[in-house]
Amino acid sequence: MSDIVIRVENLGKRYRIGTGSNSYRTLRDGIVDAFTRLTPHRADLATRAEAANLIWALKDISFEVPRGKVLGIVGRNGAGKSTLLKILSRVTEPTTGQAEIRGRVGSLLEVGTGFHPELTGRENIYLNGAILGMKRNEIERKYTEIVEFSEVEQFIDTPVKRYSSGMYLRLAFAVAAHLEPEILVVDEVLAVGDAEFQRKCMGKMSDVAQAGRTVLFVSHNMSAILRLTEETIVLDKGRLVYQAATPQAVDYYMAAGFSGAGERLWQPEEIPASAAPFRPLALRLRDPRGQVVDTLRSTETSSIELEYELAQPITGLRVGVYLLTMRGEYVFTSFDTDDAQQFERLGSRAAGRYRSRAEIPANLLNEGRYVLAVNASAFRIKRYFWDDHALAFSVDATGAPGKHWPEPRLGPIRPALNWTIEKL
Repeated sequence: MSDIVIRVENLGKRYRIGTGSNSYRTLRDGIVDAFTRLTPHRADLATRAEAANLIWALKDISFEVPRGKVLGIVGRNGAGKSTLLKILSRVTEPTTGQAEIRGRVGSLLEVGTGFHPELTGRENIYLNGAILGMKRNEIERKYTEIVEFSEVEQFIDTPVKRYSSGMYLRLAFAVAAHLEPEILVVDEVLAVGDAEFQRKCMGKMSDVAQAGRTVLFVSHNMSAILRLTEETIVLDKGRLVYQAATPQAVDYYMAAGFSGAGERLWQPEEIPASAAPFRPLALRLRDPRGQVVDTLRSTETSSIELEYELAQPITGLRVGVYLLTMRGEYVFTSFDTDDAQQFERLGSRAAGRYRSRAEIPANLLNEGRYVLAVNASAFRIKRYFWDDHALAFSVDATGAPGKHWPEPRLGPIRPALNWTIEKL
């Protein structure tokens, strides 16, 4: 028997943009349809309009996954990652091609996937086990472990529709990870939990992988991808553009698709409708002389500049950046309202155009390549906009502390610390 448990061949998924057809049709609709069919020019226009309303979320995807492999899947928002996992989990059917899966699949695609909201946590554990083809005694052996891991013992006999999103997540992950599916499919859901639970999940994922089960893991956290997966595929605009050992795939992904000129200008089609009324315009890096640059001098003070527009007032808005290494490791996070007085002054921002600017101190960053991610949100209310691949830049460490030794310094920062030397 072949050791390949997942075989994907020329997989494609097409969606229609719009609300779909109405079941109720008028006499006028019928006359227009008949006229369109009889008029070649109109028929051609109708065909073009139909084609314009179709979008391929996946196109010609092919790969294989051997038994026991932990495969990472990365890509920007809209690359087709979730669609691929939904097809592999039999949530949706492909438009073209096929996906052959050998073994029972446990999926964690979004919070509470597979849960019936009217059933209790206990009932949903047994329901999910039954869906996976497990016998009652098999589920009972795992029941206590699932409940303890999920930390929802007090509410296990409460309908899950009354659970918070965190409780949903904890129980859903515990069920998916402990009921021992032969293939575990995990989408980017761990970001919902708190830090302690994320550590528990990562530990459990490692245990699952070491147990020889096949895992497909989607995440924007490159550190998690590097730690948990052996091989990774990169998706871009619905196509598989790269597949390699995880370190090489992560390097490819992090290096691709960035603006490299020290400036990022967002086009209207790049901004999701959910960002409204916030609209990002431009992100720039400037040197001390005000020039837009794609390479910063470690020894100089530089600045990050974000321009944006508000179509209407927003209360509690904070705009900021995340600085990451090319491997996706976070260096720091900073928001324009971290200062309490600034937050009080701008508790509500009126409609209009804004520029948020921050300085990067001299002698902070080590040489290398870095990534800026942009976040605009109202804390615990709404995330308006997020771009995890906004801008890439380099740091030149010429003249930085310790450069008179040729050895490379480890880590993303290279601070000039105040040392004193005294003879005792």
